[in-house]
Amino acid sequence: MTVKLIIRRLLFLVLVVWAASTIVFLIPRLSSRNALRERFGELARTGGFSPQDLEKIIASMQQQFGLEQPLYHQYWTYLGNILRMDFGYSLYRYPSTVSEVIAQSLPWTIGLLLVTTILSFIIGNLLGAVAAWPRAPRWLRGFAAPFILLTGVPPVIMAILLLFFIGFRLQWLPLGGAYSAGVVPNLSIGFALDMLQHQVLPALSLILGSVGGWVLSMRGMGVTIQGEDYVNFAEHKGLTGGRIFRDYYLRNAMLPQVTALALAPAAIVTSAIIVEGLFGLPGIGSALNLAIRANDFPTIYGIVVFITIAVAVLMTVVEFLYPLLDPRVRNS
Repeated sequence: MTVKLIIRRLLFLVLVVWAASTIVFLIPRLSSRNALRERFGELARTGGFSPQDLEKIIASMQQQFGLEQPLYHQYWTYLGNILRMDFGYSLYRYPSTVSEVIAQSLPWTIGLLLVTTILSFIIGNLLGAVAAWPRAPRWLRGFAAPFILLTGVPPVIMAILLLFFIGFRLQWLPLGGAYSAGVVPNLSIGFALDMLQHQVLPALSLILGSVGGWVLSMRGMGVTIQGEDYVNFAEHKGLTGGRIFRDYYLRNAMLPQVTALALAPAAIVTSAIIVEGLFGLPGIGSALNLAIRANDFPTIYGIVVFITIAVAVLMTVVEFLYPLLDPRVRNS
């Protein structure tokens, strides 16, 4: 990969982040809703603020958030804050900043998404490759069929079914929460096992909802690979079936799947937002749900921009790693 290509990809990354950030900035300002007035209006109804005090609070907060400035000034300030990863203050967790809210929620979401994405990728691709491999046993090829059927079930519906049957009826696993009530987080094996027990149902709902997609796409790639000349040449050379499957069949069929892996978090995070809310996990999804219900627009903007930047960076990293997996790209 040449330096020119690397610079081009980095410039494209900057362009994507800038375009997404600009859209996030402009869309809310096309609305006539005033986030500060709505938020503090709710507090006034429950806290008994007088109208004069409410207007003073709103005016003070507008000055603090810079909303009294011209639009172009707000835009340049907004871009400068993004470069510093400063998304302002959270309305429903004030005086905590949006960056602090993201930092507190991020480890839970990373742990859940990382495990579910990797497991669904490995399981789905292995099942899909075996399902398309003509030398595989029939029972093993048929093992992928149930996962393909589950593709039509959204992870959210899967989470509700698992909650009802496994959590509520059978009571095999906890219904929700990051860990048991009354347990103080600590660095111990007991706490780790308790926390993992609470993550099983959310992880299963995301894995079962995404494995079928990997099976279908890998099976399609496997069928295409079977007719390639290098696979036929390897068979005529007398290589063993295991080596053909590993070095010629699976390795080449995996290349488009690696590209799709970079896009997988963007698709899974939409389901994870609702799944985290269903199971009461303190992740990015729960923080976004709370922000939406509380009309906390700075937190909503910050989380959306952060997810956009994370996905764009991940896609760029995968594109840089792709030549290491495919020598044809590296030599072109």
